[in-house]
Amino acid sequence: MGAFGGAAARARLRRRRVAARAAAEAQAGPAGTQAVDGAVPVLPVRGRPTVPFPGTPAPLPYGSGPSGAPATRGSLLDVVKVAIIILDTAGRVVLWSPAAEDMLGWPSEVLVGRTIEELINDPGMVDRVRAAIQETLRLGNWHGFTELNDRDGAPIAVEARLSLLVDGDGTPFLQVALADAGTLQAVERDLAVRDALFEQSPLGIAVLDTDLRYTAVNRTLADMNGVAPEEHVGRTTGETLPERAADEITAIQRQVLATGEPVIDVTLASPVTARSGFRSISYSRMTDRSGRVLGISGTVMDVTERYRAVAKVEHARRRLSLLNEFGSRVGDLLDASRIAQELAGAVVPRLADYAGVILLQAVAHGDDLPRHGHDRRTSLLQLGVASVQDGPEVEVMLRRGARITFAEDSAFGRVLRSGVPELLSGSDELSDVSYPGDPKVQAAHELGVHSRLVVPLRARGIVIGLLVVSRAGYREGFDRDDLAFTVELADRAGSSLDNARLYARERTAALTLQRTLLPQQVPQPAGVEVAYRYVPGSSGTEVGGDWFDVIPLPGDRTALVVGDVMGHGLRAAATMGRLRTAVRVLAALDLPPDVLLRHVHELADDLAQGPDEALLATCVYAVFDPAGQRLTVTKAGHIPPVLVVPGPAPGEEPARTGGPLPGGVGQVLDLPSGAPLGVGGVPFESIELEIPEGSLLALCTDGLVESRDKDLDVGLGRLVSVLEQPYASIQQACEAVLDTMEQGREPDDVALLLARLGRGQAGTPTAGWTLPAEPTAVSRARRLVRGTLSEWHVEQLTDTAELLVSELVTNSVRYASAPIGVRLTLGDTLLVEISDPLPDPPRERHAAEGDEGGRGLELVRRLALHWGARAEGMGKVVWFELALEEGAVQPPDSML
Repeated sequence: MGAFGGAAARARLRRRRVAARAAAEAQAGPAGTQAVDGAVPVLPVRGRPTVPFPGTPAPLPYGSGPSGAPATRGSLLDVVKVAIIILDTAGRVVLWSPAAEDMLGWPSEVLVGRTIEELINDPGMVDRVRAAIQETLRLGNWHGFTELNDRDGAPIAVEARLSLLVDGDGTPFLQVALADAGTLQAVERDLAVRDALFEQSPLGIAVLDTDLRYTAVNRTLADMNGVAPEEHVGRTTGETLPERAADEITAIQRQVLATGEPVIDVTLASPVTARSGFRSISYSRMTDRSGRVLGISGTVMDVTERYRAVAKVEHARRRLSLLNEFGSRVGDLLDASRIAQELAGAVVPRLADYAGVILLQAVAHGDDLPRHGHDRRTSLLQLGVASVQDGPEVEVMLRRGARITFAEDSAFGRVLRSGVPELLSGSDELSDVSYPGDPKVQAAHELGVHSRLVVPLRARGIVIGLLVVSRAGYREGFDRDDLAFTVELADRAGSSLDNARLYARERTAALTLQRTLLPQQVPQPAGVEVAYRYVPGSSGTEVGGDWFDVIPLPGDRTALVVGDVMGHGLRAAATMGRLRTAVRVLAALDLPPDVLLRHVHELADDLAQGPDEALLATCVYAVFDPAGQRLTVTKAGHIPPVLVVPGPAPGEEPARTGGPLPGGVGQVLDLPSGAPLGVGGVPFESIELEIPEGSLLALCTDGLVESRDKDLDVGLGRLVSVLEQPYASIQQACEAVLDTMEQGREPDDVALLLARLGRGQAGTPTAGWTLPAEPTAVSRARRLVRGTLSEWHVEQLTDTAELLVSELVTNSVRYASAPIGVRLTLGDTLLVEISDPLPDPPRERHAAEGDEGGRGLELVRRLALHWGARAEGMGKVVWFELALEEGAVQPPDSML
């Protein structure tokens, strides 16, 4: 029998294949795929027997799995298909596998029995195949590349592996394993790339199975973890890395394995291994071509430098943000204490655990900076403190307002003298901060302070204080970058502190000037009880030009004045002083209120703050006459006064001076507005009111009632409601008004003047008469005065009073044509008033030696204690006062 078994064997094999094909076609039906009578359909397969081998179950449909479901395909063998061919020793095909049919397109029934050489067109290749068969028969195997023709005649490069097989009878055969050379080379190339990436990659790479155990790691990851690659395999992350680091990574691995969602570029701190720092980890789930989960793969990248660079940039950004935030917080502050507190609060806890801001006393109080160097006698105050915790030790170390002392050779002394910041870290350096035995140093030691910065606060090249910041506990100590940043922060704070010092100095000077120009002693005239308050603007506002005054006038009358000069600062305060002086001088002339304001307006150019700035001021001027209970008021663009009339109290007399305020019904007086002083164009007008006894008059500036978001009427209404309440005294009423000031009001000065209007001193003798404008009025006036003074037991004033009354009545009879009034009032002095309807005031003139008249007013000027004239109604009143003490006024010899 030949190698293939002879012609008879080939004939039997052909018959079997034909019978198998006929049986398959009979089962498949006309379409070749439809079963008959419910039989299982069988796809026709070329060269494959349809009759099952005895003792085996019926074959499953092609492409089905064991359960009848379609078989899953997607393994590596689906990519690199291996075709198996069995040859006899002569090179004839004994077995042609289905994979060979798929690869070359030749069915087995066509090739079985033919030589493999028939698939090769190249004679040289045929020789090589024969040589390979002979080598396999001799050595047992052969490996190489060749080309075979497929059914269409196209050459296909294949990689062939020949192996010698021997069956049970000892007959030799050749097994040929064929694989597509192109596909195999691509797979080998991919594996080579994988090996190169895996082993040579700068990234750490790990492959874990479904139990999250390492199946492979590269050398890079092994070096990162400090564990050999072989020690990773079969172990979990928790068994490889320290517990604290492994917990977080394991949680990420479980999440990726369960959800299939990849995790990309998660930055974690490196475990405490040979290479500490920061890592970026990424994990994704692995599946095969059929979708079966194989495990997860991960990459680990050392991002320590990147993280530190980003952290450095973020660190710089946060510090720049801190500088900007601090600048915005103190930009509009003009109080050194508040700036110091803001500075301390800005660095805790972002930069330090404890902070103290120490300033020169001159800075805190707005004084001039010292021109000499600092020594142990320099007065320092700790005005800003901040800490991360509270406690007795913190109170000792950081007590706000504490006076700081230091030795000249201490850290405080060195920084104050040189202006060079110091970083203190050692125990010796930390102990040498101020002076030996300082309780603050001991408190810092008990708090665990281990690093400290002492940085100068500078302005105009002069050290004006110290910024002292400390770190404690486990926090890292300060470094040079921290020192440079703290110096920058301190320099910005130093400029703000110096601005606050300059402002405080100017404000103190303006306050001093303003308070000096305000009334130093406010009189309490007869019939009027006065209370007043002056409140300077807040620290964010310069001193304004608000002022008030109480001016006694003849006849027990009183002038009440409140004014406001527009503007702030020293110039406004100086202008206020000039304006108040002008009002007082004009008030001494006993001018009517509207006339007085007109004269002040005419002086506006002289009272202005400068040649290029016009005077702009408001004012309200009121005159109260207790004898007639008359109030005359005029204003120049000012807040209108408020009048509170006491309510009816049956059986009770009106409250006297010093008594409680009963309250009452208030109203805002409706006055002609008048233009502000310096504006002009609107005449000043007065109104005259008859005031019930015990009424309360309130004059104020706009700072008391104005606010940013409310109308003026709201503030005036609040003032009225407050003054309508009863109070124990007029002083208490003042405090109540100030306590109810609007919180959102403009931070302006406030001047408040309250006056309770009464009838003067009880029991004051008064007498008055009306005489006709006839010559007999002179003698009658003398008799009435003589008799009245005798009744009052002040006969010593009779001669002088008769003489002066005779002169004044004579002038009225001579020039007036209406009744003449005479009134005497005995108080601290004897007041004599002569009234007539002639509006022109008397004019004093100097009589020559030969003149017979013209000496009346000169006599009045020489013999009276005071004298003057004022307008009243359509006429005028000429008055004079005589002292009660005998001999207080002695007429000169020439007048006897």
